[in-house]
Amino acid sequence: MADVLVLVAHPDIARSRVNRTLAAQARLLPSDAVEVRDLYALYPDYVIDVEAEQAALAHARTVVWLHPVQWYSMPALMKLWVDEVLAFRWAYGPGGRALAGKCLWLVVSAGGSETSYREAGSNRHAFESFLPAYQQTAELVGMRFLEPQVFYGAHKAEPHEVHAHAHAFAERLLALAGEARADGVAALPDVGADERRITTDD
Repeated sequence: MADVLVLVAHPDIARSRVNRTLAAQARLLPSDAVEVRDLYALYPDYVIDVEAEQAALAHARTVVWLHPVQWYSMPALMKLWVDEVLAFRWAYGPGGRALAGKCLWLVVSAGGSETSYREAGSNRHAFESFLPAYQQTAELVGMRFLEPQVFYGAHKAEPHEVHAHAHAFAERLLALAGEARADGVAALPDVGADERRITTDD
């Protein structure tokens, strides 16, 4: 089992640029350091194997939630995963200490620009205003909530911006796994012309 568990939750990863590139980059890292689980690929019927997910969590020191922001929150399957996997008496409540002391890192993409997450912007609030539910979830299960990594403007991002973001993501994963090496990040796969034309959310 790996030190870092990356849970990818994108409803249409084939049409994604940001999340798909980050997930691909994570898969290039040593498997004993980073494990990637694509929730929509594993559970297209939304029937979650709770025991398998809890086993993966139990062996990781850091858990990463990688997903696009949808209606200021997480995609539906990610929410179902939280509801079912972070179970009473396992993750919280009497005897529920399975995740205590681990870290939770939120890595998200937002279609809106950074300026849209301001009082005068279309979203009317700073992005941090939408984080309390994530922070309190971590608090309740005894996890340390790390500073999120947010990619703004995913709809219009240039390929080089996506690549730079993915490299930063990979470097942080290696650091979290205790294997941060300057030459430890594998090269990103090239972004093809068809991928550049895609304008759906990250």
